[in-house]
Amino acid sequence: MADGTTTAELDAPGDLVSVADRLDGWLEELDEPETLVEGRREAWERYRELPMPQTASEEWRYTDVEDLRPEDFGFVEPEAARSVEIEDLPATVQEVLAGEQDRSGVAVQVDAGEVYRRLDPELEEQGVVFAPIVEVARERPELLEDRLFSSEVTDAEEKFWTLHRAIFSGGYLLYVPENVRVPEPVHAFRYLEREDAIVGSHTLVVAERGAEVTCVEEFLSPDLEETSLSVGGVEVFAGENATVRYISLQRYGRGVEHYSVQHATTGKDSHLSGFNVALGSDRHRADVTSHVEGPGSESEMLALWFGDGDQHIDHHTLQYHKAPHAYSDLLYKGALTDRGRSVFRGVIRVAQEAQLTDAYQTNRNLLLSEDSHANALPNLEIEADDVRCSHGATVGQVDESQLFYLKSRGLTPLQAERLLVFGFFEEVLGRVPVEGVRSRVRSAIERKLGF
Repeated sequence: MADGTTTAELDAPGDLVSVADRLDGWLEELDEPETLVEGRREAWERYRELPMPQTASEEWRYTDVEDLRPEDFGFVEPEAARSVEIEDLPATVQEVLAGEQDRSGVAVQVDAGEVYRRLDPELEEQGVVFAPIVEVARERPELLEDRLFSSEVTDAEEKFWTLHRAIFSGGYLLYVPENVRVPEPVHAFRYLEREDAIVGSHTLVVAERGAEVTCVEEFLSPDLEETSLSVGGVEVFAGENATVRYISLQRYGRGVEHYSVQHATTGKDSHLSGFNVALGSDRHRADVTSHVEGPGSESEMLALWFGDGDQHIDHHTLQYHKAPHAYSDLLYKGALTDRGRSVFRGVIRVAQEAQLTDAYQTNRNLLLSEDSHANALPNLEIEADDVRCSHGATVGQVDESQLFYLKSRGLTPLQAERLLVFGFFEEVLGRVPVEGVRSRVRSAIERKLGF
């Protein structure tokens, strides 16, 4: 699979059985290392014990999932890896691959099966691993120990996290050994084409001491007539003095609901940057936590979203400082039009031992229509007494005086609005290290604005 050169046809979808009716029997038949199977079984049992999140809770107040029954969706069983030529990949994936040539690795997953993967041979020689989690569990299980599914999830995250752990399919480990630098991004595509189905890939990124890597994940689908669910999980570990950049670009079509739980952990003097983009799907919910555990480490948390139609976009973040002399900076910006809705709830939590913490949290929301609405809820929970922390959030409409000025200079109303929206987002986009991602985000926003 490493060279991505063998040709095969993409399989036509067949009928699906619900998760509730299939999972128990599937777990009995599953040919995976026992540690994975047992973890799936425990997670499934825990999932069935837990109620769906309630709007009575602070974390789910503005996103109502009480009537959602993920276990009734069709279960897409993980498939054995197979390989196709680039020209046989979904058209949207081909378009991205054709537009950018500089990648150290590529993986493409369609529904629950990997269909293409490539990693530069010189990186393989240096010990870099880019492979499915199940394959790593069989061949090099030591790379997963104390890392895979090790995140301390909150009560608000547990329902979707346990479901994800039980059903996860595909996904990969990206492992970078000590002092190895991966020169170009490693790019993974998650393409969903099944209707009335549930899928969930898990991403595990491990950068050892002094390593450097950029990981881009892109979530894509056509518009679906019947709703499908994407339930993803991400764990990122930056070792001492390592640099890790993780970028998630969600561009699902309509008819998809996307739920994601992301946890990242910083080692001593490391730098970890996370960037989340939400542009597609009917409903998007991301719980994003940065565990700042290494003294002298830095955590950068960036996000951007644009909602139109009836899209609902919800971000919950936690900057959890557990070590002294560490820094975190969160900047989340969103724009809404039509009847779009968004939620931001962010917490900076500083443990008593995390003295000399330097932490910032900023959320900005731009409303482009009378029927759009944004909720912003920044919070501080500080137990240390020698810290510098600030938080703030704003919700506002386009400045009419700025629009008037731009129109007086000859711009049409649509052009003036476009200029203001991109000016609003540039503070975030300018900090994204991958030009191709910036370009695709700009193009998607232009389409939402009617260009």
